[in-house]
Amino acid sequence: MNIIITSIESIIPIIAIIVLGYILQIRGWFGETFSSNLSRLIMNVALPASIFVSVMKYLTLDKLVSLSKGLVYTFVAFVIGYIVAYISVKIFKVRPGRRGTMINTFVNANTIFIGLPLNIALFGNESLLYFLIYYITNTISTWTLGIYLMTSDSKTGKSKVVQKLDLKKLLPPPLIGFLVALFFLVLQIPVPSFATSTLTYIGNIVTPLSLIYIGIVLAKAGLNTITFDKDTIVTLIGRFILGPLVMYIVLILTAKNLTTTEFKTFVVQSAAPALAVLPILAGNGDGDVEFSTNVVTLSTILFVVVIPIVVTLLG
Repeated sequence: MNIIITSIESIIPIIAIIVLGYILQIRGWFGETFSSNLSRLIMNVALPASIFVSVMKYLTLDKLVSLSKGLVYTFVAFVIGYIVAYISVKIFKVRPGRRGTMINTFVNANTIFIGLPLNIALFGNESLLYFLIYYITNTISTWTLGIYLMTSDSKTGKSKVVQKLDLKKLLPPPLIGFLVALFFLVLQIPVPSFATSTLTYIGNIVTPLSLIYIGIVLAKAGLNTITFDKDTIVTLIGRFILGPLVMYIVLILTAKNLTTTEFKTFVVQSAAPALAVLPILAGNGDGDVEFSTNVVTLSTILFVVVIPIVVTLLG
């Protein structure tokens, strides 16, 4: 019972800030471009600063070597996830236009705007290093095989367009912040205290602003557009049950020396909602945009219920 109460208490501040963003958006406090500007501020400025400071504060060269093992564990889990998703598409005879969305939802998560603030709120800033391991795997998966599956999945059953690999997508600002920090770390370049303080102030806005952003997204998505059908239910089961389960089993069977925080970070990230860009990618490939939008909306809403359950089960 104490574990359940503690988990609920950890989640309440997160939900409260999300609800605040939702209410303020509903009441018209924010302009049309506010959410996009907010996401750019978080993604391009605050998050790279936060990552840089965290790496310099918590990471050492020895720990960097040990963390690299996490890439192997997450990669294995992602490969198995793709296999399970492909089998599910065949078993449930998912029609063209929806297959890419289902497979991507099974495997790839919305790590930045939902997974990250959740992780920091639950496990503290030290967990950011473990989050980065999952984030790297998730980013590579999304913008290589993930984008191929989305943009080649046409409702007609014939590929309309296959979007070319964009190397810029593989090096987003947060990852660049991580690489710059590694450069300073490996070469043992000292960072002036005023620079550290400045970057810390900037990085501290990541979590509250990201949670408000989630509330804005939920308000804009609208609850009246939600529909449930077989494909949607199977997709959500894949995201919230099969995804975390695969990650959990892989870590239990292969990862013997993970810290508790690293273990929990990987599992919690694997239960984050579907990628927010799925409807855009579905549109590029002449896929079922309505289905993608419905999946993203539902998974974003349901994560508020799912995450307390996951955290409680992890203990």
